[in-house]
Amino acid sequence: QVQLVESGGGLVQTGGSLRLSCAASGRTFSRDAMGWFRQAPGKERSLVAQIKWSDGNTYYADSVKGRFTISRDYAKNTVYLQMNSLKPEDTAVYYCATSVGDAYDYWGQGTQVTVSS
Repeated sequence: QVQLVESGGGLVQTGGSLRLSCAASGRTFSRDAMGWFRQAPGKERSLVAQIKWSDGNTYYADSVKGRFTISRDYAKNTVYLQMNSLKPEDTAVYYCATSVGDAYDYWGQGTQVTVSS
């Protein structure tokens, strides 16, 4: 079992910044990657960014490249998503999740990010 707790969402104006945190606990040693997903109303959940625990390799969706940065803190078992230059289209519920291989099987409860125009 793995538990994930997100924090850091909120309301911000266009061009502003937020940092999301995801604290993992439980059997985290067997995990391959941590990812941040988002889901806007009426849209499917999509992968925003991913980081591999072992080597720190990252992936970003095209829509956030150059604006978002994912990072990890081994000692704290925590993953962060620094979001800069936020746009109204970034408004969504953001979820962190953890995977074995390519399968994301544990999810956090989600945190709302709202970007006002």
